[in-house]
Amino acid sequence: MARDPYTVLGVSKKATEADIKKAFRNLAKKHHPDTHANDPKALKTFQEISGAYDILGDKEKRAQFDRGEIDESGAPRGFNPGAQGFNQGAGFNPGDFEKGFRPGGFRRKTSTSQNDFEYSFGSGGGGAEDIFADILGGFGGGRGRAQPAKGEDQQFSTSVTLEESVQGGTRRVPLADGRQVEVKIPPGVKDGQQIRLRGQGAPGEHGGPAGDVLITVAIAPHAYFVRDGRNLRLDLPVTLKEAVLGGKIPVPTLSGTVTLTIPPNSNSGSTLRLKGKGLAESGKDPAGDLYVKLVVTLPETPDAKLEAFAKSWTAEYDPRAKLR
Repeated sequence: MARDPYTVLGVSKKATEADIKKAFRNLAKKHHPDTHANDPKALKTFQEISGAYDILGDKEKRAQFDRGEIDESGAPRGFNPGAQGFNQGAGFNPGDFEKGFRPGGFRRKTSTSQNDFEYSFGSGGGGAEDIFADILGGFGGGRGRAQPAKGEDQQFSTSVTLEESVQGGTRRVPLADGRQVEVKIPPGVKDGQQIRLRGQGAPGEHGGPAGDVLITVAIAPHAYFVRDGRNLRLDLPVTLKEAVLGGKIPVPTLSGTVTLTIPPNSNSGSTLRLKGKGLAESGKDPAGDLYVKLVVTLPETPDAKLEAFAKSWTAEYDPRAKLR
């Protein structure tokens, strides 16, 4: 037996049209079959909500119900299909009272799809069609049939070496579902750049395509190179003798070791440039340079000869003159 429509929607008999519409909208969204797949109880509740709104959302039907002319199902009180004078064209017929259907209310279609249903409201349905269009639009469908929807994109991160960022490489990245995918790191990749793996994300809904996986690449700090745009910077330790007399010394680069000429009397902090020895050319980006800063370094253990030389050295100069 159908329940009182006011009770079903949780509104009083003094409720305004706006109150009734709001109550129906909230309940319909909460109990919509698209969010309760294969749940007969939710479907039954949704049918009851729809039937209640079919009465209360229609001014004429609501007035008829309030006057006691129709019952909770929307049928005339005292209805008897076999009674003399019954008019089957009066707005409904006895055959419509099948399982899950009320005149002007909710009707379930015969289908193998959980989401295959349609709604039927009378001409004075109080905007029910618009409400359902709004609700179903939120679920990605129209007239109750859920439409294919792309799965969500998933984001992950991976770290690469500076050498790999220049030369390229591969990384195996674990995904949320336990799978591991091999990611190709393109030469010249930038710190923070994203690599998109199409169709590797969350599965789609209702036959829609899978989402993508977005891999954010972070370039790990290098042991001695520091990136400066496409340039590289290197603090190069040199001996006191090399700084005073100058000479040719080996310098590491990303493409191998090269020889750098140190001018005589080179102070600690002096910077020399190796052109084209920064990040390699990539697409429209030209090759960067390698800036080498000389750092005069004394022996880690005391050297008696160096101490004796320093004590005998008579040169007078003020290295802090520029600070005054």
